[in-house]
Amino acid sequence: MRKGLLALHRAGELSFYGDLLGLSDPQAFAAYLAPLRTIDWVVYAKPPFGGPEAVLAYLSRYTHRVAISNSRLVSANADTVALRWKDYRVKNGDRRCVMRLSTSESIRRFLIHVLPDRFHRIRHYGLLASSTRKANTAKARN
Repeated sequence: MRKGLLALHRAGELSFYGDLLGLSDPQAFAAYLAPLRTIDWVVYAKPPFGGPEAVLAYLSRYTHRVAISNSRLVSANADTVALRWKDYRVKNGDRRCVMRLSTSESIRRFLIHVLPDRFHRIRHYGLLASSTRKANTAKARN
């Protein structure tokens, strides 16, 4: 990762703004990354708690919908946006909550879900299509 960042910096592919503007200098950028050389990086990934079915169910919720539907918006003004969300960590009782975000933060979170040009949102076909989801999931497990 560090080598890749250095290569991108040399190619002029990285942009720095605000407090990080000084990292545009190659020596400053190299000095900034230098402490990362001494870290013994270990990637730890454990199996999901709910198994593959839970992972597929989670991902399918996000591939077939818009990021935030209008029905979830509670209020919006120049300073804040309030929206409903469901807390799946709550086992009993009411899971519905209201989140209040600054307007700029809500726009930032929404734009994370905007697809780049030439990409299309998945609708009713593919691996997770509802009519073949169980069969495809079984094939993927095998």
